[in-house]
Amino acid sequence: MAASLNPTASTHSVADRWFRGLTVAAAAFLVLLLLAILLQLGRAALGALQVFGPVLLTGRTWDPAGATFGILPFVYGTVLTSLLALLIAAPVALGVAVYLAELAPEGAKAPVTVAVELLAAVPSIVYGLWGVFVLVPWLRDTVQPQLQTWLGFLPVFSGASIGFGVLAASLVLAVMILPTLAAISRDVLLAIPRAQREAALALGATRFEMIRDAVLPQALPGIVGAMMLGLGRALGETMAVTMVIGNRADISLSWFAPAQTMASLLANEYAEATEELHLGALAFVGLSLFAVTLLLNLGARGLVRRVAGSAARSPGGAR
Repeated sequence: MAASLNPTASTHSVADRWFRGLTVAAAAFLVLLLLAILLQLGRAALGALQVFGPVLLTGRTWDPAGATFGILPFVYGTVLTSLLALLIAAPVALGVAVYLAELAPEGAKAPVTVAVELLAAVPSIVYGLWGVFVLVPWLRDTVQPQLQTWLGFLPVFSGASIGFGVLAASLVLAVMILPTLAAISRDVLLAIPRAQREAALALGATRFEMIRDAVLPQALPGIVGAMMLGLGRALGETMAVTMVIGNRADISLSWFAPAQTMASLLANEYAEATEELHLGALAFVGLSLFAVTLLLNLGARGLVRRVAGSAARSPGGAR
């Protein structure tokens, strides 16, 4: 009765309902948008699926002129370049994050942070041009010959030194995802309570031991989440990869060999595709890229939960 006589409480109740409705509508819009994309890609790819069946996913030959479509080389190129980029970028990004959060003097924090943010703002086409004119010649003339001399007995370092290929694409991707990994990892480290650091130092730990034993274990779930976010961006990157990967539909163990990703295939061929089967096969490539990204994100969420659970159960872990 009192609430009904209070106009302020009634106004708040109406405002709360409107606010809740708007947030529900925003969330529902995202879900509907996701379903609409999946539905449209599925409808476009249905004709090619009916003609080629499972061969469309497992085939290794892509020949639009001969109406033969197999996307396995593109799946391989996408996953290989993205995982290799993550392996290259993750240690560097973690080092930058630890430096900014724990070790950098006040005068150095702002310039390094600005540099990280500027790297994240560079357009992908600029990274592609840098890869073509700087990275590829350096790999071709310096890095790849040295790797062949010292590690040529390994299959991944075999083959001709041409610069363009999986290694070049992975390095460009690593530079592109590094700012995202570093910025998120830094924020995760800064979220660890200061009391945790002070307790470790009070027990006699060195600065290194404090970071290793008191900070990083608590930040690990967030750091893993940052790495998976960077991996998701690497999977979908298009222009920079297209410019340096060599664009050859092939599966090779060598990191020096040209390859092609699903995104680069779509960028190269979709505008010129006219045949219905060709368009359907390209739509299936887009659907497969969507599926690969979704599966990796679901796996990442499971990994983050496992890491968080392990950190909570460890001695001194969050409870």
